[in-house]
Amino acid sequence: MRFTSGTVGVARGTAMLFSACEDGGEMWTGDGQRVVRQAVTFDEPFQNPPVVHVAMSMWDFASASNQRADIIADRVTGSGFEIVFRTWGDTRIARARAEWLAIGPIANEDDFRL
Repeated sequence: MRFTSGTVGVARGTAMLFSACEDGGEMWTGDGQRVVRQAVTFDEPFQNPPVVHVAMSMWDFASASNQRADIIADRVTGSGFEIVFRTWGDTRIARARAEWLAIGPIANEDDFRL
């Protein structure tokens, strides 16, 4: 993304994606393809969809199975996005938390409005 003029905003946050081991949740007890989606709404909207970076900040995998995970930002708009966390096979995950960072254009009080 290239910013040629205007005001650039940065938003960041954290999201507890799930804690599945206490109640036997699917990420802890399931097999095969499993997906968790979590919506994130920005406190202040961006003028256009921002660039969003998502990373794992905490994970608790079972040691007896393969450790497989995929995490992305999906459906990014000026007002928010979805964190998508996937695993597959015999992977067992008790807990997962993500951190995110969004950078994009925001409104400025000097912007021309009709």
